[in-house]
Amino acid sequence: MKLYPAIDLKDGQCVRLLRGEMDKATVFNDDPGAQAKAFEDAGTEWIHVVDLNGAFAGKAVNADAVSSILGSVGAKVQMGGGIRTLENVAFWLEKGLSRVILGTVALRDPDLVKQACKEFPGQIAVGIDAKDGFVAVEGWAEVSEITAHDLGLKFEDAGVSVIIYTDISRDGAMQGPNIEATASLAEALSTPVILSGGVSSLDDLKEVKKAEGSGIEGVISGRALYDGRINVAEAIGVLQS
Repeated sequence: MKLYPAIDLKDGQCVRLLRGEMDKATVFNDDPGAQAKAFEDAGTEWIHVVDLNGAFAGKAVNADAVSSILGSVGAKVQMGGGIRTLENVAFWLEKGLSRVILGTVALRDPDLVKQACKEFPGQIAVGIDAKDGFVAVEGWAEVSEITAHDLGLKFEDAGVSVIIYTDISRDGAMQGPNIEATASLAEALSTPVILSGGVSSLDDLKEVKKAEGSGIEGVISGRALYDGRINVAEAIGVLQS
């Protein structure tokens, strides 16, 4: 099981939101490249990046910050937020991303996701952000009427490399992850699932590790890494034990 340290970008800075609310952002670092390097130096193989402004704008906004991250590390980087066309996907993969995360467009235009998987095999992830089990889009500003399970099933045979499942109610709240819902989704799919939202301690990671057999492939953590509740190297040790 892998650890994916999170770098959420807002106005060029590394921030964490509380339950996805842009006006509740805490700035943790104004140098995204340096933050990514610190994560890599601690032993992580992957870094998870979200362009928060881009998620609302529907286009890349923090391109300079992302370029700084890509230029600072040799670790693999996956990113989502505002990537909604095949041209956007191609642009970022050419820039050096290992994996592009498609979220809003996965709900709005699933055929685009399937086409992206054909053109860029192994490099497309789908981000499913859910509130009370229903998919939220447009930077979590809108909640749809489709469930996370139903959306995940749409891409079973598409070639999606991984599905990133975020429980919005847990994100940034330090109240523990929704392991039950994530494991339920993972068990329903053949596609590996990454858990996101609410991880606040090594004990949380130990509990997620117990659910590895369900198909959970990795864990995204943000705020707990920044405020020192979780040490990156220790977290990697727990997940790989």
